[in-house]
Amino acid sequence: MSSVALLDPPAADADRVAALIRRLTDPRVPIASIGRIGPMAGIALVREGVPAALCERLAGALGLSRERLYAILGLPRATIDRKLREHRKLNQDESERVLGLTRLVAEIERIVTESGEPEGFDAGHWLGTWLETKNAALGGRTPGSLLDTADGRDIVATLIARMQSGAYS
Repeated sequence: MSSVALLDPPAADADRVAALIRRLTDPRVPIASIGRIGPMAGIALVREGVPAALCERLAGALGLSRERLYAILGLPRATIDRKLREHRKLNQDESERVLGLTRLVAEIERIVTESGEPEGFDAGHWLGTWLETKNAALGGRTPGSLLDTADGRDIVATLIARMQSGAYS
């Protein structure tokens, strides 16, 4: 099988992508479960564009205002608000930033579940607070101040992964 076939799913997968897109705005689907989609599904969603309504869901899950979420992710407020009003999709860059943050929620939930103490823990709200807290491992910056770039998201994801092992520096 060629590598192109692996990267470009057949047209029949369009139904699968459409079903994934519907799940993004379903309030019954936890944000963390969106963050657990596989890489190929993530690529398909980014290419298709996720509904702007996911921004509202994500802001609520993190306990942040939409404006604060936009600022953290470096999203243009007027553009995203217009896409929300018009029920449009985000572009690839915007989609990647939003899905990247859902992955961080999923990672926090995974860490807490593996620790054996998940009862009553809200990964989204915890992450929303943590993103706004200055962090010595980041030179006194807040983790949220780095999420507007791919490298920044990688740094924050690495920092979260280190929390579980205790290598938090």
